[in-house]
Amino acid sequence: MKILMLTPYLPFPPSSGGQIRSYNLLKQLSKKHDITLFCYIRRNEERKYIPELQKYCKKIRVFERRQAWNPLNVILAGLTAYPFLVCIYLSRQFRAAVSEELSKNKYDLIHAETFYVMTNIPKTKIPILLVEQTIEYLVYKHYVESLKNPILRWLLSIDVGKLRFWETAFWKKADGVVAVSDPDKAQMLRLAPDLEVGLVPNGVNMDFFKVKKSWDDKNPRILFVANFKWLQNVEAAELLLGKVFPKILEKLPNSRLWIVGQHIPEKIMAQKSDRIIVDSLKEDDEEGIRNAYFHSSLFASPLRGPGGTRLKHFAAMASNLPLITTKVGAEGLGVKDGIEVIIRDDPGDIALEAVSLLKNSKRMQFMSQKARMLVLQKFSWEVVAQKLDELYEKTRAVNNNS
Repeated sequence: MKILMLTPYLPFPPSSGGQIRSYNLLKQLSKKHDITLFCYIRRNEERKYIPELQKYCKKIRVFERRQAWNPLNVILAGLTAYPFLVCIYLSRQFRAAVSEELSKNKYDLIHAETFYVMTNIPKTKIPILLVEQTIEYLVYKHYVESLKNPILRWLLSIDVGKLRFWETAFWKKADGVVAVSDPDKAQMLRLAPDLEVGLVPNGVNMDFFKVKKSWDDKNPRILFVANFKWLQNVEAAELLLGKVFPKILEKLPNSRLWIVGQHIPEKIMAQKSDRIIVDSLKEDDEEGIRNAYFHSSLFASPLRGPGGTRLKHFAAMASNLPLITTKVGAEGLGVKDGIEVIIRDDPGDIALEAVSLLKNSKRMQFMSQKARMLVLQKFSWEVVAQKLDELYEKTRAVNNNS
Protein backbone atom coordinates (compact mmCIF):
# COMPACT_ATOMS: atom_id res chain seq x y z
CA MET A 1 0.00 0.00 0.00
CA LYS A 2 1.21 3.53 -0.74
CA ILE A 3 0.75 5.71 2.34
CA LEU A 4 1.17 9.43 3.01
CA MET A 5 1.92 9.87 6.72
CA LEU A 6 1.61 13.26 8.42
CA THR A 7 3.13 13.80 11.89
CA PRO A 8 3.45 16.93 14.07
CA TYR A 9 7.13 16.16 14.76
CA LEU A 10 10.13 14.51 13.15
CA PRO A 11 9.94 10.89 14.41
CA PHE A 12 13.60 10.87 15.44
CA PRO A 13 15.37 10.92 17.84
CA PRO A 14 12.98 8.79 19.89
CA SER A 15 12.97 11.10 22.91
CA SER A 16 9.25 11.78 23.41
CA GLY A 17 6.42 9.26 23.51
CA GLY A 18 5.06 10.30 20.12
CA GLN A 19 8.46 10.12 18.46
CA ILE A 20 9.15 6.69 19.93
CA ARG A 21 5.80 5.42 18.70
CA SER A 22 6.04 6.83 15.17
CA TYR A 23 9.67 5.83 14.66
CA ASN A 24 9.13 2.22 15.67
CA LEU A 25 5.91 1.90 13.68
CA LEU A 26 7.67 3.32 10.61
CA LYS A 27 10.36 0.67 10.95
CA GLN A 28 7.79 -2.10 11.04
CA LEU A 29 5.30 -0.74 8.49
CA SER A 30 8.02 -0.02 5.91
CA LYS A 31 8.54 -3.78 5.54
CA LYS A 32 5.17 -3.97 3.79
CA HIS A 33 4.21 -0.44 2.67
CA ASP A 34 5.73 2.47 0.74
CA ILE A 35 5.58 5.43 3.11
CA THR A 36 6.01 9.10 2.30
CA LEU A 37 6.47 11.23 5.42
CA PHE A 38 5.47 14.89 5.75
CA CYS A 39 6.24 16.32 9.18
CA TYR A 40 7.04 19.41 11.22
CA ILE A 41 10.36 20.29 12.82
CA ARG A 42 10.92 22.81 15.62
CA ARG A 43 14.53 23.66 14.78
CA ASN A 44 16.54 23.59 11.58
CA GLU A 45 19.23 21.40 13.17
CA GLU A 46 16.72 18.54 13.35
CA ARG A 47 17.37 17.97 9.66
CA LYS A 48 20.48 16.01 10.62
CA TYR A 49 18.21 13.16 11.70
CA ILE A 50 16.49 12.79 8.32
CA PRO A 51 18.98 10.15 7.02
CA GLU A 52 17.90 7.77 9.80
CA LEU A 53 14.28 8.04 8.66
CA GLN A 54 15.20 7.66 4.99
CA LYS A 55 15.91 4.01 5.78
CA TYR A 56 12.18 3.49 6.16
CA CYS A 57 10.51 6.21 4.05
CA LYS A 58 10.40 6.55 0.26
CA LYS A 59 10.31 10.32 0.56
CA ILE A 60 10.49 12.84 3.42
CA ARG A 61 9.53 16.50 3.50
CA VAL A 62 9.89 18.64 6.62
CA PHE A 63 8.35 22.00 7.45
CA GLU A 64 9.46 24.37 10.18
CA ARG A 65 6.75 24.87 12.75
CA ARG A 66 6.21 28.24 14.38
CA GLN A 67 7.23 28.44 18.03
CA ALA A 68 4.24 27.88 20.28
CA TRP A 69 4.10 31.43 21.61
CA ASN A 70 4.61 33.09 18.26
CA PRO A 71 2.30 36.15 18.23
CA LEU A 72 0.63 34.85 15.06
CA ASN A 73 -0.60 31.76 16.92
CA VAL A 74 -2.09 33.93 19.67
CA ILE A 75 -3.79 36.17 17.09
CA LEU A 76 -5.18 33.20 15.16
CA ALA A 77 -6.52 31.62 18.35
CA GLY A 78 -8.22 34.90 19.22
CA LEU A 79 -9.67 35.68 15.80
CA THR A 80 -10.58 32.25 14.45
CA ALA A 81 -12.73 29.39 15.72
CA TYR A 82 -9.64 27.18 16.09
CA PRO A 83 -8.07 26.54 19.51
CA PHE A 84 -4.49 27.56 20.26
CA LEU A 85 -3.06 24.06 19.73
CA VAL A 86 -4.50 23.80 16.22
CA CYS A 87 -3.29 27.32 15.34
CA ILE A 88 0.31 26.27 16.05
CA TYR A 89 0.05 23.76 13.20
CA LEU A 90 -1.83 25.88 10.66
CA SER A 91 0.54 26.20 7.69
CA ARG A 92 -0.22 27.31 4.14
CA GLN A 93 3.10 25.85 3.02
CA PHE A 94 2.39 22.45 4.54
CA ARG A 95 -1.15 22.35 3.14
CA ALA A 96 0.01 23.42 -0.34
CA ALA A 97 2.71 20.75 -0.30
CA VAL A 98 0.20 18.05 0.66
CA SER A 99 -2.17 19.21 -2.10
CA GLU A 100 0.63 19.09 -4.66
CA GLU A 101 1.76 15.66 -3.49
CA LEU A 102 -1.74 14.22 -3.75
CA SER A 103 -2.27 15.71 -7.20
CA LYS A 104 0.97 14.27 -8.61
CA ASN A 105 1.03 10.86 -6.93
CA LYS A 106 -1.53 8.13 -6.29
CA TYR A 107 -1.92 7.15 -2.63
CA ASP A 108 -4.00 4.40 -1.06
CA LEU A 109 -4.25 5.97 2.41
CA ILE A 110 -3.41 9.08 4.43
CA HIS A 111 -2.25 8.40 7.97
CA ALA A 112 -2.69 11.51 10.17
CA GLU A 113 -0.93 11.25 13.49
CA THR A 114 -2.91 13.55 15.85
CA PHE A 115 -6.00 15.53 14.87
CA TYR A 116 -4.22 18.89 14.78
CA VAL A 117 -2.37 18.06 11.56
CA MET A 118 -5.72 17.41 9.84
CA THR A 119 -6.17 21.10 8.88
CA ASN A 120 -3.38 20.59 6.35
CA ILE A 121 -5.23 17.88 4.41
CA PRO A 122 -7.24 19.24 1.48
CA LYS A 123 -10.56 17.81 0.40
CA THR A 124 -9.78 14.37 -0.99
CA LYS A 125 -11.33 11.00 -1.79
CA ILE A 126 -8.30 9.19 -0.41
CA PRO A 127 -9.24 7.48 2.90
CA ILE A 128 -7.86 9.13 6.02
CA LEU A 129 -6.94 7.17 9.15
CA LEU A 130 -6.58 9.47 12.17
CA VAL A 131 -4.48 8.13 15.04
CA GLU A 132 -4.96 9.90 18.38
CA GLN A 133 -2.14 9.42 20.88
CA THR A 134 -4.20 11.08 23.61
CA ILE A 135 -7.44 12.99 24.13
CA GLU A 136 -5.97 16.47 24.01
CA TYR A 137 -8.86 18.46 25.42
CA LEU A 138 -8.73 16.37 28.62
CA VAL A 139 -5.01 17.11 29.00
CA TYR A 140 -5.55 20.85 28.77
CA LYS A 141 -8.71 20.71 30.89
CA HIS A 142 -6.71 19.09 33.69
CA TYR A 143 -4.12 21.85 33.49
CA VAL A 144 -6.66 24.68 33.37
CA GLU A 145 -8.55 23.32 36.36
CA SER A 146 -5.32 23.40 38.39
CA LEU A 147 -4.85 27.16 37.88
CA LYS A 148 -5.49 29.35 40.91
CA ASN A 149 -6.17 32.58 38.98
CA PRO A 150 -9.96 32.53 38.23
CA ILE A 151 -9.73 35.01 35.35
CA LEU A 152 -6.97 33.04 33.62
CA ARG A 153 -8.83 29.82 34.31
CA TRP A 154 -11.98 31.24 32.71
CA LEU A 155 -10.13 32.55 29.64
CA LEU A 156 -8.31 29.29 29.02
CA SER A 157 -11.46 27.24 29.58
CA ILE A 158 -12.85 28.88 26.43
CA ASP A 159 -9.91 27.46 24.48
CA VAL A 160 -10.50 24.05 26.07
CA GLY A 161 -14.07 24.17 24.80
CA LYS A 162 -12.86 24.99 21.28
CA LEU A 163 -10.34 22.17 21.53
CA ARG A 164 -13.03 19.67 22.47
CA PHE A 165 -15.25 20.82 19.60
CA TRP A 166 -12.56 20.55 16.90
CA GLU A 167 -11.05 17.35 18.23
CA THR A 168 -14.46 15.70 17.98
CA ALA A 169 -15.12 17.27 14.56
CA PHE A 170 -11.91 15.86 13.08
CA TRP A 171 -12.66 12.40 14.45
CA LYS A 172 -15.93 12.51 12.53
CA LYS A 173 -14.24 13.82 9.40
CA ALA A 174 -11.74 10.96 9.18
CA ASP A 175 -12.62 7.65 7.52
CA GLY A 176 -11.14 5.73 10.43
CA VAL A 177 -10.08 6.66 13.97
CA VAL A 178 -7.57 4.95 16.26
CA ALA A 179 -7.15 5.19 20.04
CA VAL A 180 -4.16 3.89 22.02
CA SER A 181 -6.07 2.65 25.09
CA ASP A 182 -9.52 1.46 26.12
CA PRO A 183 -10.13 4.54 28.35
CA ASP A 184 -9.29 6.85 25.41
CA LYS A 185 -11.61 4.85 23.17
CA ALA A 186 -14.41 5.16 25.72
CA GLN A 187 -13.91 8.93 25.90
CA MET A 188 -14.09 9.22 22.11
CA LEU A 189 -17.30 7.19 21.96
CA ARG A 190 -18.80 9.31 24.74
CA LEU A 191 -18.33 12.43 22.60
CA ALA A 192 -19.14 10.78 19.26
CA PRO A 193 -21.20 7.60 19.84
CA ASP A 194 -21.40 6.73 16.14
CA LEU A 195 -17.63 6.52 15.69
CA GLU A 196 -16.02 3.19 14.93
CA VAL A 197 -12.80 3.39 16.92
CA GLY A 198 -9.92 1.00 16.36
CA LEU A 199 -7.41 0.23 19.10
CA VAL A 200 -3.65 0.26 18.48
CA PRO A 201 -1.77 0.40 21.80
CA ASN A 202 1.69 1.69 22.36
CA GLY A 203 4.60 -0.70 22.35
CA VAL A 204 8.20 -1.21 23.31
CA ASN A 205 11.42 -2.22 21.60
CA MET A 206 12.31 -5.36 23.52
CA ASP A 207 15.83 -5.42 22.07
CA PHE A 208 16.70 -1.86 23.12
CA PHE A 209 16.76 -2.23 26.91
CA LYS A 210 19.21 -4.02 29.15
CA VAL A 211 17.40 -6.57 31.32
CA LYS A 212 17.86 -6.51 35.09
CA LYS A 213 18.84 -9.79 36.69
CA SER A 214 19.23 -8.71 40.33
CA TRP A 215 16.71 -7.01 42.64
CA ASP A 216 18.64 -6.96 45.93
CA ASP A 217 19.87 -3.36 46.21
CA LYS A 218 21.40 -2.13 49.45
CA ASN A 219 21.28 1.48 48.22
CA PRO A 220 18.10 1.52 46.13
CA ARG A 221 17.43 4.09 43.41
CA ILE A 222 13.84 5.13 42.71
CA LEU A 223 13.65 6.22 39.08
CA PHE A 224 11.40 8.58 37.14
CA VAL A 225 12.13 9.10 33.43
CA ALA A 226 10.22 11.59 31.31
CA ASN A 227 10.24 14.27 28.66
CA PHE A 228 9.41 17.35 30.70
CA LYS A 229 7.88 19.32 27.86
CA TRP A 230 4.64 17.67 29.00
CA LEU A 231 2.94 19.15 32.06
CA GLN A 232 1.78 15.77 33.35
CA ASN A 233 5.40 14.69 33.79
CA VAL A 234 6.36 17.87 35.65
CA GLU A 235 3.40 17.36 37.98
CA ALA A 236 4.40 13.73 38.64
CA ALA A 237 8.03 14.67 39.39
CA GLU A 238 6.89 17.36 41.82
CA LEU A 239 4.72 14.81 43.62
CA LEU A 240 7.68 12.46 43.90
CA LEU A 241 9.90 15.21 45.26
CA GLY A 242 7.39 16.71 47.66
CA LYS A 243 5.18 13.88 48.90
CA VAL A 244 6.47 10.44 47.92
CA PHE A 245 10.25 10.34 48.26
CA PRO A 246 10.43 12.06 51.69
CA LYS A 247 8.28 9.25 53.13
CA ILE A 248 10.44 6.60 51.45
CA LEU A 249 13.55 8.27 52.85
CA GLU A 250 12.17 8.04 56.40
CA LYS A 251 12.07 4.23 56.12
CA LEU A 252 14.99 3.70 53.75
CA PRO A 253 17.63 6.37 54.52
CA ASN A 254 20.07 4.88 52.00
CA SER A 255 17.64 5.30 49.11
CA ARG A 256 17.94 7.90 46.35
CA LEU A 257 15.53 9.48 43.92
CA TRP A 258 16.78 9.62 40.33
CA ILE A 259 15.00 11.94 37.90
CA VAL A 260 16.13 11.57 34.28
CA GLY A 261 14.91 13.13 31.07
CA GLN A 262 14.83 15.93 28.55
CA HIS A 263 13.85 19.58 29.11
CA ILE A 264 13.89 19.31 32.90
CA PRO A 265 12.66 22.64 34.32
CA GLU A 266 14.87 24.68 36.60
CA LYS A 267 12.56 24.24 39.59
CA ILE A 268 13.25 20.50 39.46
CA MET A 269 16.95 20.87 38.68
CA ALA A 270 17.22 23.04 41.82
CA GLN A 271 16.15 20.05 43.97
CA LYS A 272 19.50 18.28 43.49
CA SER A 273 21.04 17.00 46.72
CA ASP A 274 22.97 14.04 48.13
CA ARG A 275 19.80 11.97 47.93
CA ILE A 276 18.20 13.47 44.83
CA ILE A 277 19.92 12.96 41.47
CA VAL A 278 18.67 14.95 38.49
CA ASP A 279 20.15 14.17 35.06
CA SER A 280 19.08 16.30 32.11
CA LEU A 281 19.81 14.41 28.90
CA LYS A 282 20.05 15.47 25.29
CA GLU A 283 17.16 14.32 23.12
CA ASP A 284 19.32 11.78 21.27
CA ASP A 285 21.00 10.29 24.37
CA GLU A 286 19.59 6.79 24.04
CA GLU A 287 22.38 5.21 26.07
CA GLY A 288 21.65 7.50 29.00
CA ILE A 289 18.01 6.39 29.01
CA ARG A 290 18.94 2.73 28.69
CA ASN A 291 21.41 2.92 31.59
CA ALA A 292 18.93 4.74 33.82
CA TYR A 293 16.45 1.86 33.62
CA PHE A 294 19.16 -0.76 34.10
CA HIS A 295 20.86 0.84 37.10
CA SER A 296 17.68 1.60 39.05
CA SER A 297 15.79 -0.44 41.62
CA LEU A 298 12.22 0.74 41.13
CA PHE A 299 10.25 2.98 38.74
CA ALA A 300 7.78 5.27 40.55
CA SER A 301 5.37 7.22 38.36
CA PRO A 302 2.59 9.10 40.23
CA LEU A 303 0.90 10.45 37.10
CA ARG A 304 -2.36 12.26 37.71
CA GLY A 305 -3.06 14.14 34.51
CA PRO A 306 -4.76 12.40 31.59
CA GLY A 307 -2.97 11.90 28.31
CA GLY A 308 0.53 10.77 27.53
CA THR A 309 1.65 7.58 25.91
CA ARG A 310 2.95 5.69 28.99
CA LEU A 311 5.89 4.45 26.94
CA LYS A 312 8.18 5.01 29.93
CA HIS A 313 6.13 2.40 31.79
CA PHE A 314 6.49 -0.14 28.99
CA ALA A 315 10.24 0.59 29.08
CA ALA A 316 10.39 -0.21 32.80
CA MET A 317 8.46 -3.43 32.22
CA ALA A 318 10.76 -4.45 29.36
CA SER A 319 13.80 -3.75 31.56
CA ASN A 320 12.62 -6.04 34.41
CA LEU A 321 12.31 -2.90 36.55
CA PRO A 322 9.42 -3.02 39.07
CA LEU A 323 6.79 -0.33 38.46
CA ILE A 324 4.49 1.55 40.82
CA THR A 325 2.04 3.95 39.23
CA THR A 326 -1.49 5.36 39.49
CA LYS A 327 -4.74 4.26 37.86
CA VAL A 328 -4.19 6.95 35.23
CA GLY A 329 -0.59 5.81 34.75
CA ALA A 330 -1.69 2.19 34.27
CA GLU A 331 -4.14 3.00 31.47
CA GLY A 332 -3.34 1.09 28.32
CA LEU A 333 -0.80 -1.23 29.97
CA GLY A 334 -3.10 -4.24 30.29
CA VAL A 335 -1.77 -4.97 33.79
CA LYS A 336 -3.25 -6.30 37.02
CA ASP A 337 -2.51 -4.65 40.36
CA GLY A 338 -0.12 -6.71 42.44
CA ILE A 339 0.80 -9.02 39.57
CA GLU A 340 2.71 -7.06 36.93
CA VAL A 341 2.69 -3.65 38.67
CA ILE A 342 1.44 -1.92 41.80
CA ILE A 343 -1.33 0.64 41.31
CA ARG A 344 -1.96 3.29 43.98
CA ASP A 345 -3.26 6.85 43.70
CA ASP A 346 -2.43 8.37 47.09
CA PRO A 347 1.21 9.60 47.37
CA GLY A 348 1.48 8.16 50.87
CA ASP A 349 0.30 4.75 49.65
CA ILE A 350 2.79 4.88 46.77
CA ALA A 351 5.59 5.52 49.29
CA LEU A 352 4.45 2.65 51.56
CA GLU A 353 4.28 0.21 48.66
CA ALA A 354 7.69 1.34 47.40
CA VAL A 355 9.27 0.66 50.79
CA SER A 356 7.56 -2.72 51.08
CA LEU A 357 8.64 -3.72 47.60
CA LEU A 358 12.24 -2.58 48.00
CA LYS A 359 12.51 -4.77 51.10
CA ASN A 360 11.27 -7.87 49.25
CA SER A 361 13.56 -8.83 46.36
CA LYS A 362 11.59 -12.03 45.59
CA ARG A 363 8.40 -10.05 45.10
CA MET A 364 10.26 -7.55 42.93
CA GLN A 365 11.59 -10.38 40.79
CA PHE A 366 8.16 -11.99 40.45
CA MET A 367 6.44 -8.76 39.37
CA SER A 368 9.24 -7.72 37.02
CA GLN A 369 9.30 -11.03 35.20
CA LYS A 370 5.51 -11.11 34.89
CA ALA A 371 5.56 -7.58 33.48
CA ARG A 372 8.30 -8.34 30.97
CA MET A 373 6.46 -11.44 29.76
CA LEU A 374 3.29 -9.37 29.28
CA VAL A 375 4.96 -6.73 27.08
CA LEU A 376 6.86 -9.39 25.16
CA GLN A 377 3.63 -11.19 24.25
CA LYS A 378 1.32 -8.22 23.65
CA PHE A 379 3.23 -4.98 23.20
CA SER A 380 6.28 -5.55 21.03
CA TRP A 381 6.32 -3.14 18.09
CA GLU A 382 5.92 -6.06 15.69
CA VAL A 383 2.60 -7.01 17.33
CA VAL A 384 1.42 -3.39 17.53
CA ALA A 385 2.30 -2.67 13.89
CA GLN A 386 0.26 -5.68 12.79
CA LYS A 387 -2.81 -4.18 14.49
CA LEU A 388 -2.29 -0.88 12.67
CA ASP A 389 -1.74 -2.67 9.37
CA GLU A 390 -5.09 -4.44 9.79
CA LEU A 391 -6.79 -1.05 10.29
CA TYR A 392 -5.06 0.28 7.16
CA GLU A 393 -6.64 -2.52 5.16
CA LYS A 394 -10.03 -2.10 6.83
CA THR A 395 -10.12 1.69 6.26
CA ARG A 396 -9.23 1.33 2.60
CA ALA A 397 -11.77 -1.46 2.08
CA VAL A 398 -14.61 0.47 3.74
CA ASN A 399 -13.80 3.53 1.65
CA ASN A 400 -13.71 1.53 -1.58
CA ASN A 401 -17.09 0.00 -0.83
CA SER A 402 -18.81 3.28 0.06
